[in-house]
Amino acid sequence: MNTDRTLDLTGYDAVLFDLDGVLTPTAEVHMHAWQRLFDELFAAWGITPPYTDRDYFEHVDGKKRYDGVAAVLRSRSVEVPWGEPADPPTADTVCGIGNRKNATFARILRDEGIAPYPGSLRLLDVLRDAGTPIAVVSSSKNADEVLRTAGLRGRFEVVVDGVLAEHEHLASKPAPDMFLAAARMLGVDPARAAAVEDALSGVRSAAAGGFALVVGVDRGVGAEALTAAGAHVVVADLGDLVEASARGL
Repeated sequence: MNTDRTLDLTGYDAVLFDLDGVLTPTAEVHMHAWQRLFDELFAAWGITPPYTDRDYFEHVDGKKRYDGVAAVLRSRSVEVPWGEPADPPTADTVCGIGNRKNATFARILRDEGIAPYPGSLRLLDVLRDAGTPIAVVSSSKNADEVLRTAGLRGRFEVVVDGVLAEHEHLASKPAPDMFLAAARMLGVDPARAAAVEDALSGVRSAAAGGFALVVGVDRGVGAEALTAAGAHVVVADLGDLVEASARGL
């Protein structure tokens, strides 16, 4: 593999980015909100073993919210009714529990705000200057609010998020549907585009979609796990790609 050529993202027809943990450190906020939710739920329902970060990476990270709730409960052999998206946060349904988590996340986001990773912002600047089309592909229904809070919304004409996925009946990551939908909206062939992800489910999604380059960003999952999931290249921060991409201008 020609590393310099591979890491020059301006050489691809488009670059599709996950949001949480890739462009913004909202993954940490999500992790805290999920931990608080399941700590309280497991204690109230007598569920064991306790919820841990491993559960987040294996069952929640990168997936649509309700799918994450169902996966965690299923891992403990617990089944509850799916319910409806309009269920109140107090409802003991998959949707109600997911809405409970979202209320916690939204409160933290409003109170504390969010800023993009500096390295990610530098890479977005390079791609903008090169005229490389970009998109956000996020399972989160909060993607639009996060992008606006971080001052990034105006950079992306194409945003495929949890709201659109639900409306268009797109399968959750690790299925390739969301990435493929974003590629179609940009008018590019995945075989000539790059995808950037930090979640195992997201990496598997992009790999299944046949993207020419899948970049894994290691925010705690581990380089080996990201590579095993299908990442061609793993970096600790997107700032690591700035120099190679800037040389392609």
